[in-house]
Amino acid sequence: MDELNRLSVNEFRQSEKMPIVVVLDNIRSMHNVGSVFRTADAFLVRGIYLCGFTPQPPHRDIHKTALGATETVKWAYFDTTVSAVRALREEGYTVFAVEQAEGSIPLQEVCRRFSDGSGGSGAGGGSGGSGPLAVIFGNEVEGVGAEALALCDGAIEIPQWGMKHSLNISVAAGIVLWELVRDYKK
Repeated sequence: MDELNRLSVNEFRQSEKMPIVVVLDNIRSMHNVGSVFRTADAFLVRGIYLCGFTPQPPHRDIHKTALGATETVKWAYFDTTVSAVRALREEGYTVFAVEQAEGSIPLQEVCRRFSDGSGGSGAGGGSGGSGPLAVIFGNEVEGVGAEALALCDGAIEIPQWGMKHSLNISVAAGIVLWELVRDYKK
């Protein structure tokens, strides 16, 4: 691990994080939750909000895919995604659902808007344009709940050209977080 220049748990906790919070809206699969924790750790994401019936650590099935990331990534639980979105908005976050919805914005467009400082209504604390950003990933079957979706600043869509027009939530989280973090790092 030393040769890979990996941070220790203590160094990770003290390091400056990307101004991004991931919100998981009623995710059923513990493996998906663990995978998102691991991805959030990889990209130094500020935190994860677990909402509704989304499983919470500690649990061996989450740990199996998180590989210890539940110990490094800050997380909080909210009874509803709506309450999580309201809390984020009070903290100045711009909130986007990752969802195929009417008027959704392709992921690459969102990244361009934030890198040039023209996107969203959030304020404060971020190098990537208009401040901290939260992204909501919805339930494996139902997507992001309608009430939470209505409170968002918009929806991000991952462009897809094949027959299937959905991705596993952990794959979608990896794609979206990579694009957002890469954009912030510029």
